[in-house]
Amino acid sequence: MSTEAEQNVARLIEQSVARVARAIVAHAPEGWAEAVLVSADGLFGLNVDGEYTLSGVASRPIHLTGGFQDLSDVTAAVGTARGWERTRLEIRCLPSGVYSLVASRDVVSRLYGERPGFLAVLDHGYRLFPAGYAQEEGMAGPAGDPELALARLRAYLKRRAEILGHAEMLPPPVSEAALADAERRLGRPLPPDLRALYLFADGSGDDARSLFGNLGWIPLAQLVAANADRREPVWTGWEDHWDAVVLDADPPGTVRRCHEHPAWLPFATADDGNYLAVDMSPAHAGRPGQVIQIGRDYDEGPLYICDSVTSLLARYLDLLDQGAYEVGEGDDYIGFVEDPYESGSDPELLSGGIPHDVPSGLQAVLIQFNAPTSPLDLAPLAAAPRLRRLDLKRRPVTDLAPIRDLPIESLAVSLHDGDLAPLEGHRHLRSLDLATSTKIDLTPLRTAPNLHGLDLSQAAVQDLTVLAEFTHLRYLALTGSQWAVLLDENKVPPALAAARLSERDASRAEALSWAAKLGLTSGASFVVSGTLASDSETGRTR
Repeated sequence: MSTEAEQNVARLIEQSVARVARAIVAHAPEGWAEAVLVSADGLFGLNVDGEYTLSGVASRPIHLTGGFQDLSDVTAAVGTARGWERTRLEIRCLPSGVYSLVASRDVVSRLYGERPGFLAVLDHGYRLFPAGYAQEEGMAGPAGDPELALARLRAYLKRRAEILGHAEMLPPPVSEAALADAERRLGRPLPPDLRALYLFADGSGDDARSLFGNLGWIPLAQLVAANADRREPVWTGWEDHWDAVVLDADPPGTVRRCHEHPAWLPFATADDGNYLAVDMSPAHAGRPGQVIQIGRDYDEGPLYICDSVTSLLARYLDLLDQGAYEVGEGDDYIGFVEDPYESGSDPELLSGGIPHDVPSGLQAVLIQFNAPTSPLDLAPLAAAPRLRRLDLKRRPVTDLAPIRDLPIESLAVSLHDGDLAPLEGHRHLRSLDLATSTKIDLTPLRTAPNLHGLDLSQAAVQDLTVLAEFTHLRYLALTGSQWAVLLDENKVPPALAAARLSERDASRAEALSWAAKLGLTSGASFVVSGTLASDSETGRTR
């Protein structure tokens, strides 16, 4: 290493690795012969695993009580130095004090759960965006009225004071200049009614912490900060996104089918990861400034509340007039006993089958574990014109014709003695997870224009090489033998961004060999070695 900066990075790596090795040796069991610890970049940080070898046969897991920051520092430093998207560390220690680190570019990620195997990302820059980003935007004007909203807030505060026996003090208002600066940073204006409320008070403060229906009204600066995290869709990896579906709000077409959007401005929360937000970019049937609920508990999609903050305050006043509230201990807050945001319909059916009378608002069907083995009749689904997701793999299906004209985007199905002809040209289908009892012809899927994800690891296929004609396919899951057919024939779909090797028992070496055939290589490893001494730690890098 030539420059001082490079030397400092090398020193940090050597010292960090030595500290981890010292921690491994310090906690080693009696009679150990070798210790191996492996860490790799994961979705929520580093995944760390390891074991001590005893007498060459037995083993015991490594429980690292410290050193995670050192592992993180090494991962970041090596990844930056080599330009790797993901870095894998393997640290080996011997009782003699000798230790070594081998850091390599991690081109495969091990997967667990119902979809085990290995994932290889071929295009790290490609993302699957929710369908809601392309939805037509509403053209109606805002429904809120700033003067009426302010009058309702004053009436609401007065009514609350009568119930509590004392007035709640709100923070001072923000200035016009502060509002203008906030809107500049947000890149869009606030709806006029919410804007008027901030000119009355900057949130609810500690004294009226449950002002917005058991939620706190957040200060303007916090609104801006909360929105900063929502400028781009959150990407949690291909296994979460390749077949993901965001359901429609009720009423239909009011809110974009996304998990987050830069025009959704959170203004109230209970600090639990959920928010009330004003929607400044509604879908075609919505209105700017409408109130929606988003956040941690809304993974199926946003919840539509009402057309404006003005209407929301009217709802709170109605609930107080109905007596649908309770006063907290010490008369310091009011909580609504009814959920002021309750949806009127359930868009998802969790069942062992499909009932004869299907609700028209149904959007998702998931067949559960305890399903019978008889074939599933899909004909009743014709009564659900908003159906977006079907997970039917726990029941056999013989005929897909009943879903030909439904707007299904994600389909998981066990097809027995049927074919894929009903899916030919299907313009909504985005992902298909297919299991079959007999060999199936894939050619009808070539004309599904939005099909970007396929899992064929449980399917018998007549001719896999036809996949080379699937020019829009971005994700593909196959078994090792299925991948061998495509790789040997040079018929891998040309636009793949991610691939899965669906082999529960595949070794990492096998996965790396598979990834190399897809064009991914680990490259030269980064190696550190040294010997622990009682009074010093030395290492060398190459």
